Amino acid sequence: MLMAMLALDDLLKNPFETFRIADELRKELVGDTVTYVVNRNINFTDICINDCKFCSFRNRRRYLLSIEEIRRKVEEAVEFGCTEVCIQGGLLPDADLDFYVSILHAVRDVDRKIHIHAFSPMEVVHAARNSGMHVEDVLRTFKKEGLGSMPGTAAEILDDRIRAHICPKKLKTAEWIEVIKLAHKLGIPTTATIMYGHMDGWNERIQHIMLIKKIQQETGGFTEFIPLPFMWRNNELGKRFRGSSGFEDLLMIAISRILLYPEVRNIQASWVKMGLKLAQAALHVGANDLGGTLMEENISKSAGATAGEYLTPEELRELIAVAGRVPRQRDTLYNLIE
Repeated sequence: MLMAMLALDDLLKNPFETFRIADELRKELVGDTVTYVVNRNINFTDICINDCKFCSFRNRRRYLLSIEEIRRKVEEAVEFGCTEVCIQGGLLPDADLDFYVSILHAVRDVDRKIHIHAFSPMEVVHAARNSGMHVEDVLRTFKKEGLGSMPGTAAEILDDRIRAHICPKKLKTAEWIEVIKLAHKLGIPTTATIMYGHMDGWNERIQHIMLIKKIQQETGGFTEFIPLPFMWRNNELGKRFRGSSGFEDLLMIAISRILLYPEVRNIQASWVKMGLKLAQAALHVGANDLGGTLMEENISKSAGATAGEYLTPEELRELIAVAGRVPRQRDTLYNLIE
């Protein structure tokens, strides 16, 4: 860890050299191809028993989609040509295993093939607690009922001192790691994320990234790493912290690429949170993926994201091509689609 901290000091002192190194490593691992996925987000409820200080989504409208409404959204996704539905929501007080399985069944009632990317580690723990089950048994059931992969969200910053302030009711670092490792063990791949630009500093960020690297060395189960800048509008934490600068966002992409080399091949620039032009710039400092079409995105929008909540595949390809890269559609697991 000391060597990592020294290396980080060098990376921060010479940011443009850091950008250059990150871009070279990106080219070595994945070439000039930049990927995107045709997907649809479905945020099934904003009702949540947690009180995360950074959340602008919780209990704003107090809505809950019915199973029929979820089916209709999946039908629209299939008609649009989506290869993935990404499903997450707030924590309903009584949501148990059967509730989450009913969502998986709603998707499978519509289509047997579309990839289901769903349920954060926090949602898995919540289902386990409400059902009196072990996390591993919940994951086994989810996989059996159609879950293809999981978002590695609810990570925020994997530092319990900071988590005690920004998300006191959320699962602890060790619990997040347990869920992720169990998912990987059971053959359920996940993404990995970090939310930065609030109480955290570079020390916490580097520790978080190196923890992701260690897990990847053990399991190989992460499909990508997604740095997510803190969105400060309309939430309690935003009264104290105003998020990161654009330059800092690019540095996070670059440092993530360098420190996760070569274990994590894919670094995603979130166009929703970074904005379109900054996401394009990120493709020159280590990023090789722009995420998905989304179709709808309620969580970032509630926190003040202004890049929109939907891009067509054509718009994504144009965005990538204008940045001087080669656009390619992928599926959730990074298999290229002709």
